[in-house]
Amino acid sequence: MRRHWRIVFPVFDLILFSAISYHSYETQHGPSKYFYWSWVRLDSDPADKDYPYASPCKDGKENCENWDLTIADRWVDPGFLDKILIFSALPAFVVGGVAVGGLARLGVSQVSSFKFLMPILLATWYYFIGWLLDHWIRKRSQASQT
Repeated sequence: MRRHWRIVFPVFDLILFSAISYHSYETQHGPSKYFYWSWVRLDSDPADKDYPYASPCKDGKENCENWDLTIADRWVDPGFLDKILIFSALPAFVVGGVAVGGLARLGVSQVSSFKFLMPILLATWYYFIGWLLDHWIRKRSQASQT
């Protein structure tokens, strides 16, 4: 029975990515400017256009920040499956990080671009790994038959 790893790996990857994303959404505490996918912090409004927590200051200055609601630095401990996904697809995460960061400089939400780009990049990476494994298995079986 011949296995097609170039199909199995991307499907397994997308299921794992979806499970981690669902867990990240479930553990999000209230509205925030930042969304944490595993331990990756994503800014929903990098251009600060619609910053929901800006309020007038008591001194008459405009757009004072409520620091209790905008704390961006928090420690998130990634789970075992998160670490496996991130380290096994490190090249896809590096390319995705550069792309998401570049789009953020243009004012595009990092959350939206991450949710759109990462499944495509991860599926492409795992398809490539599966293709290499299928190619190696086929060459090895042909060598053993001769």
